[in-house]
Amino acid sequence: MDRDELKKYLPHREPMLLVDEIDIDTDGIAHARYRIKEDEFFCKGHFPGNPIVPGVIQCEIMAQSCALLVKDEIVGHTTLYSGIDNVRFRHVVKPGDLCEVTARLKAKRGNLFFCEAQLHVDGNLCCKGDLSFALV
Repeated sequence: MDRDELKKYLPHREPMLLVDEIDIDTDGIAHARYRIKEDEFFCKGHFPGNPIVPGVIQCEIMAQSCALLVKDEIVGHTTLYSGIDNVRFRHVVKPGDLCEVTARLKAKRGNLFFCEAQLHVDGNLCCKGDLSFALV
């Protein structure tokens, strides 16, 4: 799916749509990509002269990728974080980097979804964690 198709499922819009494209393989694993642009609002003040993507934005990139695992269920709903657990940051992410996310659904209970995700840049693990969200 490209950005135009993603907008059919995610309510996010620029500047908060943080997935450029995604494929979900036959094992139900999401493979998403997002290129960090030089002029991203979150890099302008974090930090001037040495822009680094904030950890919460890395988590948001992973969260949007996770939500697309259940794309047919999210239509007409809003996805809201219900938990971010076991998050670890290993490498910085900078403008120009291509973030590659792998995500999988671990469990579902009612309208709650539990996923695990990893964000890599150039093969280096930058961020990983367990994310949960609710459909409201």
